[in-house]
Amino acid sequence: MTTTLMTYAGPGDPEELATRTGGAPLAPAGTSWPACVTCEGPMQFLAQVVLNDLGRPTDQNDTQAGHVMAIFMCQNDPGMCDEWSATAGGNRALLFPASGLQPMTGPGEDDGLLRLGAVNAVNLVSFPGSDYGSAREEWGSRNGNGLRDVLGQLGGRADWLQDDETPGCLSCARPMDLVAQFEEGPDHVTAMNFGGGGAAFAFACGPCLQAAFLWQR
Repeated sequence: MTTTLMTYAGPGDPEELATRTGGAPLAPAGTSWPACVTCEGPMQFLAQVVLNDLGRPTDQNDTQAGHVMAIFMCQNDPGMCDEWSATAGGNRALLFPASGLQPMTGPGEDDGLLRLGAVNAVNLVSFPGSDYGSAREEWGSRNGNGLRDVLGQLGGRADWLQDDETPGCLSCARPMDLVAQFEEGPDHVTAMNFGGGGAAFAFACGPCLQAAFLWQR
């Protein structure tokens, strides 16, 4: 088993069909921008993950892309909408077939507030073993690297900060598979808000085409 780190690769294309944080979410035409269940305001778009089939994340150079996951979280009043929970309605993880997608347009004049300040492109770096923490530390110790440039991991085993909160699929009740784990980001411009030093986890159930997202601190 290997651990596949996502590492910062500089500014990215805000509308590219690629695994990235920030930019514009790609979705089928007519897809509505997700709204928070609690405050009813539009959510902020965080990240996009490209999968060659469900449960197997890939990068932008893989021609076998089959689905795309788009991840959103409420930031209208941080901390007040239970946006860390996989079930409270303060975030959304959506799965789409990878063909025929187009950039989503946010509602109203506050479209700019619904996106991170910049786009992070990613490199994928593989390490033997399933220990994300050790792989992250090893990469960060290399000459010229820094821990803040690790954006997370694709697939693998969740490195929980608290108890295991693997969500069950709402359709079949089986535990979902980890698609990606995210760190907040390398700087305040691109950072995702996971409570300051937290980490987030995106899951999917391939057979049921269901997805979930949560974060811990």
